[in-house]
Amino acid sequence: MACVALLIGLTWSSAVRAADDTTGGKTDDVANVEHLAIDSTGKLKPIDGPKAWELHESIQRGVAFLLESQNADGSWGSATHTKDLNIYAPVPGAHHAFRAATTALCVSALIEVGVDDDPRAVAAIERGEAWLLDHLPEVRRPSVSAIYNVWAHAYGIQALVRMLDRHSGDVSPVTRNRITAEIADQIDRLRRYQYVSGGWGYYDFDSQTQHPAGDTETSFTTATVMVALREAQDAGVQPPTKIVEHGVRAIERQRKPDNTYLYSQGFHFYPMRGINRPGGSLGRTQACNLALRVWGDGTVTDDVLAGWLDRLFLRNGWLSMGRKRPIPHESYFQVAGYFYYYGHYYGALCIDQLPPERRPIYQDYMAATLLALQEKDGSWWDYPLYNYHQPYGTAFALMSLQRCRR
Repeated sequence: MACVALLIGLTWSSAVRAADDTTGGKTDDVANVEHLAIDSTGKLKPIDGPKAWELHESIQRGVAFLLESQNADGSWGSATHTKDLNIYAPVPGAHHAFRAATTALCVSALIEVGVDDDPRAVAAIERGEAWLLDHLPEVRRPSVSAIYNVWAHAYGIQALVRMLDRHSGDVSPVTRNRITAEIADQIDRLRRYQYVSGGWGYYDFDSQTQHPAGDTETSFTTATVMVALREAQDAGVQPPTKIVEHGVRAIERQRKPDNTYLYSQGFHFYPMRGINRPGGSLGRTQACNLALRVWGDGTVTDDVLAGWLDRLFLRNGWLSMGRKRPIPHESYFQVAGYFYYYGHYYGALCIDQLPPERRPIYQDYMAATLLALQEKDGSWWDYPLYNYHQPYGTAFALMSLQRCRR
């Protein structure tokens, strides 16, 4: 275990040093603006986004990919398609967590895009729902050092909330009661793995205690959990007040004055390291802003959300350069590939927070960006993660595009 931790630490340190060196002292104001319309002040100008039929066709291709890639048991993803460099994933628990989180995202995506007129898609949702109800209760912490299960609990809650809404018209309350009970159970599992300092992360190489400790609590994992907890509350399942209060404070501790967010608690003494600057925070600021906003932080105004949506598209190149790279954090500003579609999904949720009249410009940029990146097989992916990356990337993209429809 010590050797594994050392290897991960060395890989991280090397990536940080290399990325810091390659920035050459440049600021993160450089942007790939080839596909952008910018006014004289450097702000985004409205563009003609994809037509409604193009958006619909892209979504249908993404749905078709999910239907083709669903496992026979109703889940998505597997521990296959390994490469020479695989992330630390203790078996079998890490893959239980990855598969559950991926399946939850795919079920959420299919429910959100509205496929009730497609019997094959409806059957896929029902198989996915059944798999989640059977397997989410079995997801555990993979090891004392890896806590990947928090992703399964968070995205599991979001899928269950959508399932609850989907079954709102059921005559029998049995299914609804089972879903509600499972949401409460997933909240309790998040309580068990909340860091002593209040947030959530997915590694604990130092303390390895029942409640994780140390400086590996991350801003974006905490934000992911807090958004899910808010959805649970809105669906009528109340998370404990202390969990919420501590989670909000954990994000606030990692927020910088410009609404960039530290990668993790351990970067408090390195606030200007590349990963903590705007170019490095592009993929997580959207989630962190959203989490604080939905839990009542009045400082995250419409203008703050809009300003960071501007940055998401103006500086999209910083995220895109990390896309599909096999080593996490090897790109500029230590951006990891898996932040790309994650960041756009939470960006789309931020668009939903804006008044209707301020949404179209960002919907058009979001749709134009994502349609250009769709693969020939209909999928989207940003980081090679065993055989989970295409399903989860596609799910994130579909839910983002669904919010571009108008």
